[in-house]
Amino acid sequence: MPFNILVPFGFGLLVFLLGLSRMRTGLEKLARDRLHDILLQFTKSPLRSFFTGTVTTAFLQSSSAVTVLTIGFVNAGMLSFSQSLGIILGTNVGTTITTQILALNIEDLAIPLMVLGGGLYLLPHPVLKNFGSVFLGFGAIFWGIEWMQSIAFLLKEQGWISWLLHHGGNPIVSGLLAGTAITALIHSSSACIAMTMGFFAAGAVPLPFAIAAVFGSNIGTCITALMASIRTIPAARQAAFSHLVLNVAGVIVFTPLIPAISAVTPYLSNDPATQIAHIQTLFNLICSIAVLPFCDQFARGITWLIPQKSAPIR
Repeated sequence: MPFNILVPFGFGLLVFLLGLSRMRTGLEKLARDRLHDILLQFTKSPLRSFFTGTVTTAFLQSSSAVTVLTIGFVNAGMLSFSQSLGIILGTNVGTTITTQILALNIEDLAIPLMVLGGGLYLLPHPVLKNFGSVFLGFGAIFWGIEWMQSIAFLLKEQGWISWLLHHGGNPIVSGLLAGTAITALIHSSSACIAMTMGFFAAGAVPLPFAIAAVFGSNIGTCITALMASIRTIPAARQAAFSHLVLNVAGVIVFTPLIPAISAVTPYLSNDPATQIAHIQTLFNLICSIAVLPFCDQFARGITWLIPQKSAPIR
């Protein structure tokens, strides 16, 4: 692949991930121990766990962070597996807030936000320093997106996208595989969806491919939780496995509907990037709400697959 494609893409991805990490660190420090208290206290029912997972994920801008934290609490015996299910369902909804923010197309504010954040970060006051970290990370996210999206036209002009679509067979299958692989590789569904939004907005990929990539990112994001569950107690592995089962099941149900979804997508918004953001939000919201009333039955099924007395993975 040409140098003029790899460099801006790699740089943009690095800036995006560093910005996401910086923003999350600042928010975690602002929340301090309250985040842990919220996760531990507001999980007495699946519905309360669901809202807790949604709010904390929207606050931290990372479903992986909340899922890994939840698995850690289950492994420590602070949460039961059944309590974690509602949180996991909530993280799938909370993560859509990131995508909706990215769809606002406020890239012009990237540099001002970074300058403001850098100035606040240099101040000695800890609260202002943490706010500076948030603004700095937020600006870096949009700057990174600009760099990543800049290669869309080059890929299209040089025939790389056409080659992928032609040799990948069905664009839906190609999109699923691409979304899953990219998200699993970089451990960020937000980055994968941001790239998909930019490529679709630039006309580099067709709508069915973009929708399938969004669905695939939901599978790829499970890799982080599965890695976090290695060498943990069975209940923690149950939580990680349930995350995978829920997301894979949702993709299996909705993938055959992608042609129909593609037909109605233009009615959601006139902006291509916003269309993808709305698709992700609706997909995650429908999947989570559909399973929420059956948390107890689902928990029994996962417990049957991974018994409490099974040996830890080594």
